[in-house]
Parts: sequence; structure tokens; C-alpha cells
Amino acid sequence: MRQIYEYHPVVGFRFIPETKVRMPHEGGGYLVRTNDSGFRYDKPFDTERHGQRKRVLVFGDSFTAGEGVSNGQRYSDVLEKLLPGCEFYNFGLPATGLDQHYLIYREFAQGIEHDLLIIAVFVENVRRVGSRFRHFHNEAGEKVLYAKPYYTLDNGSLTLNCVPPPKLPLDESTLGEDERSHIFVTERFPRLKQQFNTLKNKPWFDRAFVQSGLKERLMRWGGYQPIKEYEDPQNPAWQVMDALIQRWIREHHKPVMLMPIPLHHFVYGVSSPRYYQARLSAATAAGGGSFFEPLDELRNRSPEEQRRLFFPVDGHLTKAGHDALARAMAPHLSNVLSVPLAP
Repeated sequence: MRQIYEYHPVVGFRFIPETKVRMPHEGGGYLVRTNDSGFRYDKPFDTERHGQRKRVLVFGDSFTAGEGVSNGQRYSDVLEKLLPGCEFYNFGLPATGLDQHYLIYREFAQGIEHDLLIIAVFVENVRRVGSRFRHFHNEAGEKVLYAKPYYTLDNGSLTLNCVPPPKLPLDESTLGEDERSHIFVTERFPRLKQQFNTLKNKPWFDRAFVQSGLKERLMRWGGYQPIKEYEDPQNPAWQVMDALIQRWIREHHKPVMLMPIPLHHFVYGVSSPRYYQARLSAATAAGGGSFFEPLDELRNRSPEEQRRLFFPVDGHLTKAGHDALARAMAPHLSNVLSVPLAP
């Protein structure tokens, strides 16, 4: 598979600038086009604003960058159609957390005239903020480990570490026990997940357990929480994320809106959003920003419609999911920016 990323001495990596490539995906493939700054936007990021259009800067991970869908189909692109008086500069970068989003803001967005900054937090990001290493696949398809920039909280002050990060992958066997504990993992119970994935490929299991909805009923009954880090306000990863959110909002000279992007568990009603909502809304308020929660609008759909919002394997937003998220955001942004919705 063609490599579409390059090393960056502060963020760790970015898209290769001025790239146009079609990427394979479970949805049939999607088109990635990047600008000269190395982000998925079809035009250069102009520093000065032209005309009367309002400008919004959007930061986030693969859900914002649009993993699985082409340029033009992401929620930021749909918003440009729903709010024709606005343009949305998309700084999304897959496989990153809020710590790297903040570094992207510092490295690439300074001096760009705008009216609003959106921090789009895929709720799993708290684990990425707490990590210092992450696995990637190289061009040969091999799983390799890279160090990433990260922040620590020392006596109440944020300290940036591992900048510049090593350019070459690491030998995982040389890491100490504490370092290994900071390798990012998507699943809290990866072996259990692997066993489940093996079973779900069997027709009898798919019919009996998945299609019947028994899995989700059991998870709902058991109070399943996919992101436990938000439950404890003293969790080290959350405390760093909390401090970063407040710093980012306080030092920014324009209005800031934080928007959580929920896992499908929260949209389907399998898990309660109360913990992440409480933590993220409090951090936003403490920093002086505004908080927008799109979850109710996404939940206000039939179960069949909700299923179409996410890809079944990798869990990212589909084209329908991006459209739904944009339509949830548009009325709120119309009021915030004082621009009319498209007729």
C-alpha cells in the first residue's frame, strides 16, 4: 500500500503535501487529496480572509480527517454546503490525540485569520494523550513501533516531551516496563477482542449473537464503559488532557468550541456518555470555551439509520455518518457565527 505520511519533527508525522491517491478500504476505497501544508484540504490554507465568508479551523483525528471517505464527503466539507457563508479549514490527522492536535495548531495555524476554532475530540483520544508510543504498519505491512510527542503534568505545569521524536522505529524489546505501559492500545482487552472476532466470522455465531442484538443487550445490562479513563478525575491521562484543553482555549485569541465525537457504543445506547460529557464539558467551561454535544441528534434516528453511520469493521464514520454529524452541527454554528443555513 502506498505510504501517504511523512516525518514531522514536532507533530511526529503529517500527510505528504500535495498528494492525490486512492486508498483501499472496506467501504470500497476513498480519495485522499492534500494541500501544500500536508492536510486533507483541496486548496492552500490562506492566511488572510477574502470577502465576507466566515472561517472555521477544525482540529481532530481520523474522524475529522475522514478515514474511509473522500475529500468532499467529510463533515467539514458538508458544513461548507450547509453554511455557504463559511469555509472550514480541516487540520485533521489520523492516529493522533489532542496533544498532537494542539501541536498542529501551534505549528500550522498561527496567523490564519478565522472566526471560530473547533476542537473535535473523538472520545477515545484520552488514551492517546496518555500514550508515548504507537504501532504503525510500514510499506511492507510490518507492525513497527514509533515514539510520539507527549505532555506530562509536573507540579501542575504541562511539559512537552519527545520533540523531536525519533525518526526511525524503535526496538520494542529494549523498552522498560514503564515505557511498555505507555504503548497505545485500542482495546482494553485485546485478547478477548481477538477471540470474539474469530467467533463472529462463524455463521452460527453471527446469527445467534450479533444479529440478534444479544451482544449489545448484555453490554447495556452490564453497564459497559469502553473508555474507563473518564470515570476517575484523577486518572493521569485525563489530567493531562484536562490541562491541555484549558491551556489551548485560554491562550487562543478567538472563540473556541469543543465537540466530542462519540464511539458507536454511545450512539447505539449501549454505554452511558455521562462520564466523558462531564469531564469534557467541565474542562471546556474552565478554559472559557463553549461545548457542543451532537450525541442527541445522532441518537434521534432509527436503529437502522444509526447502523449506517459507522463502518462495521473499522468503526469510522461513513459518508452518511459525516452527513449526520454536519447536520447536527449546522444549526448551532449558524447561530454562533451569525450566518444563514442553506435554503
